[in-house]
Amino acid sequence: MTTSPLPDLSPLELDRDPKGCCARLYESDAVRWLLDDQLHPGGDRLTHRLAELAGVEPGRRVLDVACGSGATSLVLARELGCDVVGVDLGSRAIEQATAAARAAGLHARARFVLGDAEALPFPDGGFDIALSECSLCTFPDKRRAIAEMTRVVRPGGTLAIADVTADLDALPAPLRSAAARIACIADARSADEYASMLCDAGCEAPAVEPHDAELRSMADRVQARLRVARMLTPPGEQRERIAAAAKLATMAINSLANGTLGYALITARLTSQPASTREHGNQPT
Repeated sequence: MTTSPLPDLSPLELDRDPKGCCARLYESDAVRWLLDDQLHPGGDRLTHRLAELAGVEPGRRVLDVACGSGATSLVLARELGCDVVGVDLGSRAIEQATAAARAAGLHARARFVLGDAEALPFPDGGFDIALSECSLCTFPDKRRAIAEMTRVVRPGGTLAIADVTADLDALPAPLRSAAARIACIADARSADEYASMLCDAGCEAPAVEPHDAELRSMADRVQARLRVARMLTPPGEQRERIAAAAKLATMAINSLANGTLGYALITARLTSQPASTREHGNQPT
């Protein structure tokens, strides 16, 4: 019997545990296959661009929020010579990242910690830069997550975000569903709204650089892989889940074409740290 090239897509508890669901999904073999191990648009090239905009350089202490299996952290440590701490809610992802750092001989400059982006397990002002690639859009409390990032960055440091942008009111209903939320769409915000959140958290003059084409390229690859997987999967629940995912991918491509979805790099310098953000997460590194 011919089997699907896609690892098992088990049903997810989207409504009861959205944060845990996202963490488990993005550390799964299924998503790694689906995204061809490139877990955010633009891959290493956009990671380098975000790092350039953020001022990452040798000796800088960088926090990688929602680091997944550590791809971004390892690029920054290996190629830019900074000291990186990655934090993620997925225990398997942290294990994978730690093993990858050791295998690459980077464990002295890249280490990984289990933790929640909305309650970071680090003291105030311990990092020069906090960055997050393609993950803020999935956090239930985005303002809290940004407040936590500003808390752990020193005054004068930088916040850097690469993420999906969306005009939610203009999206079709399926792209505002729970399933689309973990696909980084349903709870995304416009670039202006992300910038406003950064300003409210004590940052100045956020700079926004659009990169919609990279998201379109990723969506096209996902759609093509889902099409093949559906053809090779026997009838049943797995095939139905693949078909539903393919429909979401097609809607996302259409929304990219009409400008209601996009992707942007957003960087901002921290000028002050509001006192209200200093009451959580003062655990030592």
